[in-house]
Amino acid sequence: MTEKQTASASASATPAPVKLAVGDRAPDFDLPAAGGGRISLADLRGAPAILWFYPAANTSLCTKQACGLRDEHAVFADAGYRIVGISPDPVPELDRFIAEQHLPYDLASDETHEVMEAYGAWGTKNMYGKLVEGTIRSTFAIDADGVLTLVKYRVGTPSHITMLRERLGV
Repeated sequence: MTEKQTASASASATPAPVKLAVGDRAPDFDLPAAGGGRISLADLRGAPAILWFYPAANTSLCTKQACGLRDEHAVFADAGYRIVGISPDPVPELDRFIAEQHLPYDLASDETHEVMEAYGAWGTKNMYGKLVEGTIRSTFAIDADGVLTLVKYRVGTPSHITMLRERLGV
């Protein structure tokens, strides 16, 4: 390959997605939240938190996952965890999702995908046999100091709550 071809290939190559690990510092964020206002990593300091990234409000798997977290919310809250869901949906759609599903936790909008990219929760995924760019269903637990204590990419919706309870010991 000539130098020109190598430079061209490098310029068009997609950068490797971020892959965070337990022990890493949680990437900072500041996003618009359902119900107005904003939510940031700084808002979560001082107590543990669960961040879950999901593709779209009011779709079957995302609703199932959201309702699982709703139904087990007291278990996580009793252990001190604050739950925040993040999706590329605009705030009005998040407001509707909370109202229709009676969600007791915060949802935030990442329409630009910047936060999802920082967490490695945005990238190429296989959807019904087709490769597409989108939200990679992922869950992270963050301690009171902003350090990741759980990192799970490609979360299985039916096993999400069981995985969280086992890995967080709640």
